[in-house]
Amino acid sequence: MDRRDMMKMLAAVGLGGLAVSATAGQGIGVMVPGKGWVKATGEKCFGDGTPLQFIPKTAPDDNPLENELQKYPKCPYCGMDRTKFHHSRHLVQYDDGLVDGTCSIHCLAISLSLNIDRGPKAIYGADLGSDAKIKPLVEVDKASYLIGAKLKGVMTKKSKKAFASVDAAKAAQKKHGGELGTFDDALRESYLSMATDTVMVRMRRAERRKHMMKMKQKG
Repeated sequence: MDRRDMMKMLAAVGLGGLAVSATAGQGIGVMVPGKGWVKATGEKCFGDGTPLQFIPKTAPDDNPLENELQKYPKCPYCGMDRTKFHHSRHLVQYDDGLVDGTCSIHCLAISLSLNIDRGPKAIYGADLGSDAKIKPLVEVDKASYLIGAKLKGVMTKKSKKAFASVDAAKAAQKKHGGELGTFDDALRESYLSMATDTVMVRMRRAERRKHMMKMKQKG
């Protein structure tokens, strides 16, 4: 698919009929997982209309891994519960101490793009190879990533899973396929698949909104 076809698909699916038909009559708002349709209040917030509106809103955090899921329970870019998606979650601590906790490397890529002038001090990803009930976070520079395996991706068709142990990553590769790589490799793939993944997520959420509207009408 060339760039022109991709733009047509984004316009037709991502910004067109699906979204319009699903939100008609609901007013301006957004679908938040676990909350349903949340309407916009119309209230002004500091930094609206500038990159400031996208920076992490919490105070600087010198110990981001301490009670991490309590402090950063929801992904700020898609609203998903980070405890539910503990196996794919990521977290970045920027050089000014601000922290963004995301549900996946897909949403981490969004954070890194929006905070382009903020350097990452540390980045962590969930260790899929751990047997712990809640997968622990590991520094991504010390992790091996399994890319494109048959394992289900989060916010993406092409999964990118972190492993603290190279042996665990190789064992998963033997069972599920895929290619081994570094965090940089996985992040690059996240950006390369951003367009198709965004279309996929938009379609899924549009269908979810349609379903919710039907259920509401029946009720």
